[in-house]
Amino acid sequence: MTTLYLVESVFNGTIKDKESFEQKVEAVRDEIGTQGAVLIEVQVAKDLSRAFFIIEAEERTLVNESLRKLEVPVTLIKPVRLVGTELEEVKKQADTVNYLVEWNLPENLTMDAYLERKSKNSVHYDEVPEVKFSRTYVCEDMTKCLCFYDSPDESTVKKAREAVMAPIDTLTELS
Repeated sequence: MTTLYLVESVFNGTIKDKESFEQKVEAVRDEIGTQGAVLIEVQVAKDLSRAFFIIEAEERTLVNESLRKLEVPVTLIKPVRLVGTELEEVKKQADTVNYLVEWNLPENLTMDAYLERKSKNSVHYDEVPEVKFSRTYVCEDMTKCLCFYDSPDESTVKKAREAVMAPIDTLTELS
């Protein structure tokens, strides 16, 4: 059985330009492919300082070893659940996202409570029509979630988060 893994990577200046980053992504795609894993998506901060990989694989160690072999720094690797869209839609990479909101979830929040809250509050995105919510990845251990948006600017992402009554721990503009 395969699992989705979130891998966060902090490059500390080792990736200098978008072309170098894209070459690294292709190397990751090829390497994990030889192991039977699939790179579902990758998003990178506009300044190329951080990247977020979503990889579908049978086991965590396979992902970790493949990335280390390619000298991709791994600062976090966790199983995640995709919420807000279907995996097949994400694989098509048909939508555009340009902002990522990270939320460190409260300790007492369960997955069921999170999903119920999200279902109840997501109707409020209609109050901020200039922002399009795309998808969320929720860590299975309920420590954090990553929410992806297409928005004209940072302030409208903040307005959308206020509308759905969800905090922002980190807001990153994506490349």
